[in-house]
Amino acid sequence: MAGVQRVVVQPPSASGGRRVRVDGVILGVAYGEADLREFLRRAGLPDADDMDLEASPLIEWRGGGPDVW
Repeated sequence: MAGVQRVVVQPPSASGGRRVRVDGVILGVAYGEADLREFLRRAGLPDADDMDLEASPLIEWRGGGPDVW
């Protein structure tokens, strides 16, 4: 699908937080759901505030789901 952005949330780091990439570009380190939603919003993903982070096919969680920070 053209225009669909792929989000990858990396495993939690030893110092805390999870690196977030959209289409291979690092957006930053999220320390919780609010940070991740802000990255998604800045990346232009529609409905970032209402997105089901666990079930969304756009997000690939590595090293644990949205309950692991």
